[in-house]
Amino acid sequence: MKRFYKTASVGAADGGYQVLLDGRPIRTPAKAQMLLPMEALAGAIAAEWDAQGEKVVPGSMPFMSLAATGIDRVTTQREAVVDQIAAYGGSDLLCYRAETPEDLAERQMASWQPLLDWAEGRFDARLTVTAGIMPAAQPEPALKALRLAVAAYDDLVLSGLYQLTTGLGSLIIALAVVEGRIDAAKGVELALLDELFQAERWGEDSEAAARRDTFGREMENAARFVA
Repeated sequence: MKRFYKTASVGAADGGYQVLLDGRPIRTPAKAQMLLPMEALAGAIAAEWDAQGEKVVPGSMPFMSLAATGIDRVTTQREAVVDQIAAYGGSDLLCYRAETPEDLAERQMASWQPLLDWAEGRFDARLTVTAGIMPAAQPEPALKALRLAVAAYDDLVLSGLYQLTTGLGSLIIALAVVEGRIDAAKGVELALLDELFQAERWGEDSEAAARRDTFGREMENAARFVA
Protein backbone atom coordinates (compact mmCIF):
# COMPACT_ATOMS: atom_id res chain seq x y z
CA MET A 1 0.00 0.00 0.00
CA LYS A 2 1.37 3.39 -1.01
CA ARG A 3 1.90 5.89 1.80
CA PHE A 4 -1.12 8.19 1.79
CA TYR A 5 -0.23 10.58 4.62
CA LYS A 6 2.57 12.98 5.54
CA THR A 7 2.74 12.92 9.31
CA ALA A 8 1.71 10.68 12.21
CA SER A 9 0.98 12.10 15.65
CA VAL A 10 -0.89 11.42 18.90
CA GLY A 11 -4.07 13.12 20.05
CA ALA A 12 -6.02 12.94 23.28
CA ALA A 13 -9.57 11.59 23.10
CA ASP A 14 -12.33 10.80 25.57
CA GLY A 15 -11.05 7.87 27.58
CA GLY A 16 -7.61 7.57 26.02
CA TYR A 17 -5.37 8.47 23.10
CA GLN A 18 -5.55 8.13 19.33
CA VAL A 19 -3.00 7.87 16.54
CA LEU A 20 -3.56 10.58 13.94
CA LEU A 21 -2.47 10.52 10.31
CA ASP A 22 -2.49 14.08 9.00
CA GLY A 23 -4.77 14.90 11.90
CA ARG A 24 -7.29 12.13 11.27
CA PRO A 25 -7.63 9.21 13.73
CA ILE A 26 -6.78 5.77 12.40
CA ARG A 27 -9.11 2.81 12.71
CA THR A 28 -8.48 -0.89 13.00
CA PRO A 29 -8.76 -3.23 9.97
CA ALA A 30 -12.31 -3.98 11.18
CA LYS A 31 -13.05 -0.22 11.15
CA ALA A 32 -13.26 0.02 14.94
CA GLN A 33 -12.07 3.09 16.79
CA MET A 34 -8.48 2.64 17.95
CA LEU A 35 -8.63 4.13 21.43
CA LEU A 36 -5.49 3.40 23.43
CA PRO A 37 -5.15 3.61 27.21
CA MET A 38 -1.65 5.09 27.36
CA GLU A 39 -0.03 7.98 25.53
CA ALA A 40 3.24 6.05 25.36
CA LEU A 41 1.57 3.19 23.48
CA ALA A 42 -0.12 5.60 21.07
CA GLY A 43 3.23 7.29 20.57
CA ALA A 44 4.93 3.98 19.78
CA ILE A 45 2.30 3.15 17.16
CA ALA A 46 2.52 6.66 15.69
CA ALA A 47 6.30 6.18 15.42
CA GLU A 48 5.71 2.96 13.44
CA TRP A 49 3.50 4.85 10.98
CA ASP A 50 5.96 7.75 10.81
CA ALA A 51 8.84 5.36 10.02
CA GLN A 52 7.15 4.00 6.87
CA GLY A 53 8.69 4.86 3.51
CA GLU A 54 6.94 5.31 0.19
CA LYS A 55 5.01 2.11 0.89
CA VAL A 56 3.24 1.10 4.08
CA VAL A 57 4.39 -2.36 5.20
CA PRO A 58 2.04 -3.72 7.90
CA GLY A 59 4.54 -6.40 8.89
CA SER A 60 6.92 -3.69 10.06
CA MET A 61 4.40 -2.35 12.60
CA PRO A 62 4.14 -4.94 15.41
CA PHE A 63 2.56 -2.56 17.94
CA MET A 64 -0.13 -1.56 15.45
CA SER A 65 -0.83 -5.22 14.72
CA LEU A 66 -1.08 -6.21 18.39
CA ALA A 67 -3.31 -3.27 19.25
CA ALA A 68 -5.63 -4.00 16.31
CA THR A 69 -5.78 -7.66 17.31
CA GLY A 70 -6.71 -6.72 20.85
CA ILE A 71 -9.51 -4.43 19.69
CA ASP A 72 -10.85 -6.42 16.73
CA ARG A 73 -10.40 -10.01 17.87
CA VAL A 74 -9.92 -10.25 21.63
CA THR A 75 -12.73 -7.83 22.45
CA THR A 76 -15.22 -9.73 20.28
CA GLN A 77 -14.24 -13.25 21.41
CA ARG A 78 -12.61 -12.69 24.76
CA GLU A 79 -13.63 -15.96 26.45
CA ALA A 80 -12.37 -18.04 23.53
CA VAL A 81 -9.02 -16.23 23.57
CA VAL A 82 -8.69 -16.71 27.32
CA ASP A 83 -9.43 -20.43 26.87
CA GLN A 84 -6.84 -20.75 24.08
CA ILE A 85 -4.13 -19.10 26.17
CA ALA A 86 -4.99 -20.95 29.38
CA ALA A 87 -5.00 -24.30 27.56
CA TYR A 88 -1.20 -24.09 27.30
CA GLY A 89 -1.09 -24.68 31.06
CA GLY A 90 -2.24 -28.23 30.42
CA SER A 91 0.80 -29.06 28.31
CA ASP A 92 3.34 -26.48 29.39
CA LEU A 93 6.84 -26.86 27.98
CA LEU A 94 8.41 -26.52 31.44
CA CYS A 95 6.67 -29.67 32.67
CA TYR A 96 8.30 -32.03 30.14
CA ARG A 97 11.86 -32.92 31.02
CA ALA A 98 14.52 -34.98 29.31
CA GLU A 99 15.88 -38.08 30.98
CA THR A 100 19.09 -38.09 28.94
CA PRO A 101 21.64 -36.70 28.47
CA GLU A 102 22.11 -36.01 32.15
CA ASP A 103 23.56 -32.52 31.67
CA LEU A 104 20.50 -31.47 29.64
CA ALA A 105 18.17 -32.81 32.34
CA GLU A 106 20.15 -30.91 34.97
CA ARG A 107 20.00 -27.71 32.95
CA GLN A 108 16.24 -28.03 32.49
CA MET A 109 15.80 -28.56 36.21
CA ALA A 110 17.97 -25.59 37.13
CA SER A 111 16.43 -23.27 34.52
CA TRP A 112 12.78 -24.28 34.44
CA GLN A 113 11.90 -25.37 37.97
CA PRO A 114 12.31 -21.89 39.51
CA LEU A 115 9.57 -20.56 37.22
CA LEU A 116 7.24 -23.41 38.10
CA ASP A 117 7.90 -22.68 41.77
CA TRP A 118 7.19 -19.00 41.11
CA ALA A 119 3.90 -19.83 39.37
CA GLU A 120 2.85 -21.97 42.32
CA GLY A 121 3.49 -19.10 44.71
CA ARG A 122 2.13 -16.35 42.48
CA PHE A 123 -0.99 -18.04 41.13
CA ASP A 124 -1.46 -21.02 43.48
CA ALA A 125 -0.95 -23.24 40.44
CA ARG A 126 1.20 -26.30 41.13
CA LEU A 127 1.89 -28.15 37.90
CA THR A 128 3.07 -31.75 37.59
CA VAL A 129 6.49 -32.42 36.04
CA THR A 130 7.12 -35.56 34.00
CA ALA A 131 10.00 -37.10 32.06
CA GLY A 132 9.67 -37.85 28.38
CA ILE A 133 6.98 -36.77 25.92
CA MET A 134 3.94 -38.69 27.13
CA PRO A 135 1.16 -36.31 28.23
CA ALA A 136 0.75 -35.74 31.95
CA ALA A 137 -2.65 -34.70 33.28
CA GLN A 138 -2.36 -31.48 35.26
CA PRO A 139 -4.30 -30.91 38.51
CA GLU A 140 -7.63 -29.23 37.81
CA PRO A 141 -7.19 -26.64 40.59
CA ALA A 142 -3.92 -25.52 39.00
CA LEU A 143 -5.53 -25.19 35.57
CA LYS A 144 -8.43 -23.20 37.01
CA ALA A 145 -6.02 -20.91 38.84
CA LEU A 146 -4.05 -20.26 35.66
CA ARG A 147 -7.24 -19.50 33.72
CA LEU A 148 -8.27 -17.00 36.38
CA ALA A 149 -4.85 -15.36 36.09
CA VAL A 150 -5.17 -15.06 32.31
CA ALA A 151 -8.75 -13.78 32.49
CA ALA A 152 -7.68 -10.95 34.81
CA TYR A 153 -5.79 -9.14 32.04
CA ASP A 154 -7.41 -6.57 29.78
CA ASP A 155 -7.93 -7.11 26.06
CA LEU A 156 -4.75 -5.40 24.88
CA VAL A 157 -2.56 -7.31 27.34
CA LEU A 158 -4.25 -10.53 26.24
CA SER A 159 -3.23 -9.74 22.67
CA GLY A 160 0.42 -9.61 23.72
CA LEU A 161 0.10 -12.56 26.09
CA TYR A 162 -1.41 -14.68 23.31
CA GLN A 163 1.57 -13.99 21.05
CA LEU A 164 4.03 -14.70 23.85
CA THR A 165 2.32 -17.92 24.93
CA THR A 166 1.89 -19.40 21.47
CA GLY A 167 5.38 -18.32 20.43
CA LEU A 168 7.20 -19.55 23.54
CA GLY A 169 5.08 -22.68 23.88
CA SER A 170 4.74 -22.06 27.58
CA LEU A 171 2.05 -20.22 29.51
CA ILE A 172 4.30 -20.06 32.56
CA ILE A 173 7.18 -18.40 30.70
CA ALA A 174 4.76 -15.97 29.04
CA LEU A 175 3.16 -15.05 32.36
CA ALA A 176 6.61 -14.54 33.88
CA VAL A 177 7.46 -12.09 31.09
CA VAL A 178 4.14 -10.22 31.40
CA GLU A 179 4.48 -10.06 35.20
CA GLY A 180 8.05 -8.76 34.96
CA ARG A 181 9.58 -11.80 36.60
CA ILE A 182 11.93 -12.23 33.61
CA ASP A 183 12.55 -10.24 30.45
CA ALA A 184 11.71 -11.37 26.92
CA ALA A 185 15.30 -12.36 26.12
CA LYS A 186 15.37 -14.70 29.11
CA GLY A 187 11.99 -16.08 28.11
CA VAL A 188 13.31 -16.92 24.65
CA GLU A 189 16.40 -18.53 26.16
CA LEU A 190 14.24 -20.73 28.40
CA ALA A 191 11.85 -21.67 25.60
CA LEU A 192 14.71 -22.63 23.30
CA LEU A 193 16.81 -24.30 25.98
CA ASP A 194 16.92 -27.68 24.23
CA GLU A 195 17.80 -26.13 20.86
CA LEU A 196 20.54 -24.00 22.40
CA PHE A 197 21.90 -27.04 24.22
CA GLN A 198 22.17 -28.94 20.93
CA ALA A 199 23.86 -25.95 19.26
CA GLU A 200 26.47 -25.90 22.03
CA ARG A 201 27.10 -29.61 21.62
CA TRP A 202 27.07 -29.98 17.83
CA GLY A 203 27.80 -26.49 16.56
CA GLU A 204 25.72 -23.55 15.42
CA ASP A 205 23.60 -23.50 12.27
CA SER A 206 23.45 -20.08 10.63
CA GLU A 207 19.86 -20.47 9.45
CA ALA A 208 18.73 -21.59 12.89
CA ALA A 209 20.56 -18.66 14.48
CA ALA A 210 18.89 -16.22 12.09
CA ARG A 211 15.50 -17.78 12.84
CA ARG A 212 16.12 -17.41 16.58
CA ASP A 213 17.05 -13.75 16.11
CA THR A 214 13.78 -13.08 14.28
CA PHE A 215 11.83 -14.99 16.90
CA GLY A 216 13.58 -13.07 19.67
CA ARG A 217 12.58 -9.73 18.13
CA GLU A 218 8.96 -10.88 17.85
CA MET A 219 8.86 -11.86 21.51
CA GLU A 220 10.61 -8.65 22.55
CA ASN A 221 8.04 -6.59 20.63
CA ALA A 222 5.18 -8.46 22.31
CA ALA A 223 6.72 -7.90 25.74
CA ARG A 224 7.28 -4.19 25.04
CA PHE A 225 3.70 -3.86 23.85
CA VAL A 226 2.41 -5.36 27.09
CA ALA A 227 4.70 -3.15 29.17
